[in-house]
Amino acid sequence: MNASTATAVLVHGAWAGEAAWGKVANILHSEGIKTVTAHLPLSSLADDAAALEKALEQVDGPVVLVGHAYAGAVISATQNSKVRALVYVAGIAPDQGETVAEVFNRYGHDAKTPELAPDGQGWIRLPADAFATAFAQHATAEEQQMLAATQPPISPAAITVAAGAPLWKRVPSWYLLAEQDHMIPAQTQRFVAERMQAHIVSYPVDHVPSVTAPALVANLIMDAIKHGKD
Repeated sequence: MNASTATAVLVHGAWAGEAAWGKVANILHSEGIKTVTAHLPLSSLADDAAALEKALEQVDGPVVLVGHAYAGAVISATQNSKVRALVYVAGIAPDQGETVAEVFNRYGHDAKTPELAPDGQGWIRLPADAFATAFAQHATAEEQQMLAATQPPISPAAITVAAGAPLWKRVPSWYLLAEQDHMIPAQTQRFVAERMQAHIVSYPVDHVPSVTAPALVANLIMDAIKHGKD
């Protein structure tokens, strides 16, 4: 693959929507890399996988799929033949028969991880103060406020249904391990990344490096584009 043919498809997880990819997309565009974002309803893993398939239908040529956090499960679920490489940014990647929740809770959490439970409408939202303490502690106050105001909530149905056969068993993967993540522990991330035999980079960043360290994320995506399957 090369930058002239591959398209980076950026997939958001829970609580940080498509806008959180803005800085990364700008860097990739400046390097001549075609980049699009995919919108997920976060209503169920099956719904999200279907939404990703619709987004991939609109892309010509080879794709590098990039998933943040929960979206790691979504990019793992696709079997689309356009996908040449997978990039996980603090991502969760269940194996066949596992749920996202099982992987998320594998090694427990630290004291800064917020309590998560469905609201009266059945959606899991992040408490507004958690964006500064656990989700994006390296972001500016304005960025934290933006994330809190625009957060896409997630349904329990997205994280409690067993995953199918993951694409990372057939396609090469790259993984950005967020060492100062208070949402998904670094130990959990390393387990996920090593199990899939990913190319791992590890940095002292928070849960949303697309916002707080976009150059590191963009560099990893460009590496995947350069070295992914032809």
